[in-house]
Amino acid sequence: MVPAGSQPDAESQPEPEASFSEQVGAAIRGSKLGQLDPTAKPSAHALLAAMGGVRGIVESLLPGILFLILYTATRNVWIAVLVPLAVSLGFVAWRVLQRGQPMLAFAGLIGVGISAVVALITGQGEDNFLWGFIVNSVIVIVLLASMLARRPLVGVIAGALTGTPHAWRTERAKRAVAWRSTVLWLIVIGARLAFQVPMYLAADQGVAGAVELLAATKVVMGVPLYLATLWVTWLMVRTVLQQPDADTPADPERPTIR
Repeated sequence: MVPAGSQPDAESQPEPEASFSEQVGAAIRGSKLGQLDPTAKPSAHALLAAMGGVRGIVESLLPGILFLILYTATRNVWIAVLVPLAVSLGFVAWRVLQRGQPMLAFAGLIGVGISAVVALITGQGEDNFLWGFIVNSVIVIVLLASMLARRPLVGVIAGALTGTPHAWRTERAKRAVAWRSTVLWLIVIGARLAFQVPMYLAADQGVAGAVELLAATKVVMGVPLYLATLWVTWLMVRTVLQQPDADTPADPERPTIR
């Protein structure tokens, strides 16, 4: 009990609980994406860092490339899915042994593992891509939900990175960029589904070469396309951050003449 007339110890005061938006912002800043500075000039080095460096790119691309090569050469689903799975396990073990951060490799391992299990259960090579369709569909839903909630996802992320979470809702120029860049990502992810799902259906119908074409399309429309989209998004965000917002006078000390 605190004696009357005395103040409680400051250290004993519980810290205020962070709001949901603050928790989301902290998670974004703590991720690889948090290494990007939206106000800086886009660079290949920074984009690579956001993807986990060259090592992260290899960990993302190699399983898909191996599936394409092995399935084309052997037509054996077990070999085509188990070898990439073993390689993904090796990536995780390598990071753990080096006391690195295995989260990026572990996330890739989960995707490769689920895809492999589905393909092995059905015995169909095209089913190796079902998990990717589910992930992309969820991303589309999240992007659409953020727009319906009038909180475009790119604006939320950019606000977290710049420390101005509300500017992207209240300032006209920033709000426009948030909407346009979110629509850009919606188009990119939607295009992956629009191209790949028909190929999957063709493969399911036994069309020759459809599985190989699907695997090649997934590689091309994966990391390379994401890097290009991230570059364009960065340019859009940086442009609006470099100029005064249309809703805000250039000189805050000068009164606005109506």
